[in-house]
Amino acid sequence: MAGQRNEYGQRSHFQPDYAGNGGGSKRRNADEEIEQHRIGPEDTVYRYLCHVKRIGSVIGRGGEIVKQLRSDSKSNIRICEAMPGCDERVVIIYSSSDETNPFGDGEDELVSPAQDALFRVHDKVVAEELPVDDDFEEQIHMVTVRMLVASDQIGCVIGKGGQVIQTIRSETHAQIRVLSNEHLPPCALSSDELLQIVGEPAVVRKALYHVASRIHDNSSRSQHLLLSSLSNMNPPGGMYMNAPLMVSYGNYSSRRDDGSAREFSLRLVCPVGNIGGVIGKGGGIIKQIRHESGASIKVDSSAAEGGEDCIIFISTKEFIEDSSPTISAALRLQSRCSEKTERESGDPVITTRLLVPSSQVGCLIGKGGAIISGMRNATRASIRILSKENLPKVAYEDEEMVQITGSLDVASNAFSEVLLRLRANIFEREGNLK
Repeated sequence: MAGQRNEYGQRSHFQPDYAGNGGGSKRRNADEEIEQHRIGPEDTVYRYLCHVKRIGSVIGRGGEIVKQLRSDSKSNIRICEAMPGCDERVVIIYSSSDETNPFGDGEDELVSPAQDALFRVHDKVVAEELPVDDDFEEQIHMVTVRMLVASDQIGCVIGKGGQVIQTIRSETHAQIRVLSNEHLPPCALSSDELLQIVGEPAVVRKALYHVASRIHDNSSRSQHLLLSSLSNMNPPGGMYMNAPLMVSYGNYSSRRDDGSAREFSLRLVCPVGNIGGVIGKGGGIIKQIRHESGASIKVDSSAAEGGEDCIIFISTKEFIEDSSPTISAALRLQSRCSEKTERESGDPVITTRLLVPSSQVGCLIGKGGAIISGMRNATRASIRILSKENLPKVAYEDEEMVQITGSLDVASNAFSEVLLRLRANIFEREGNLK
């Protein structure tokens, strides 16, 4: 199942995600454990959704089953804490992409430890679902697999014009669908897609193998951020399996002098039609993004005359040396509050709109336009400062609008560059940067 792998050259970031008692020995060993358990840009990563009623079949009493699964597969397995209003828990499985583990009945085929672990977890869950009464032997029993897949990775499963997913359907006779955003569970990230496989156990297992193989051969550019996202959730007494002591920059910041903190806020322009995807059923999505990022997020539609646009307001009091909750929230919201269109080639693009005070927009333009030109060249995105006559009705008189257009990956990189410059400018204006 070896294939051409994408190389992104991204640096991996990790914040550990275990809420424990904070013993000194754990802190002394934190660096070693971080290095051992981080997700690299070329690792094989799966996120398997398990119903809360069946998660015990994966964990076991005192964690004995999941410990054995890790040992047998030599893979990392983390079981995320249950979220309010969500009946599924995310099982994160990851390892090096090296194909070292025998798979199937013989030893002719080798797979990565993560794929080996994926099927060990899957088999445990399915065994819990299947009836044990002999009277059911003649009945057709259907099982369902649901997985979270990053939006920049789902294309490898779908294929151009849907050719790949259709081939898998034809070869396995499984029902395989990528569900729309309104079906995303609260435990999903804003940049996730929900993949669902339905069929008889043997059929689903075969389809899962094809899907897992595609994901193995095509890493996500954002997978190195997964553990950092989890660390920000910091549930009290939560059980994140196989992980070192949590370090929360939010808690660290609270112990310092608030005089060095600065308020960093953003105003994103969001089409009214996108609001459902931002808020989610029962507010599940926006609550999760608030929880993951630690930022304050408000939806303001009061100024949306004509019903075209509204404002997503994001704000946090931050320290310059810390990661930014505001930027973290904005990047999670970007795909949800952007306009989606297609190029003539059929490739999807998004347009993100951000309102910036006129007094700050200079930090994005630079002398003679040098900064904005540099960002365009570095990201290959279209980055524009719109003229006053093109401002939306929700803009203030002293604001200008930054518009970023490109594929999801390109637009995300450009958006991040813009936000980092705006944040640095806030601290620089306050004299925090020499």
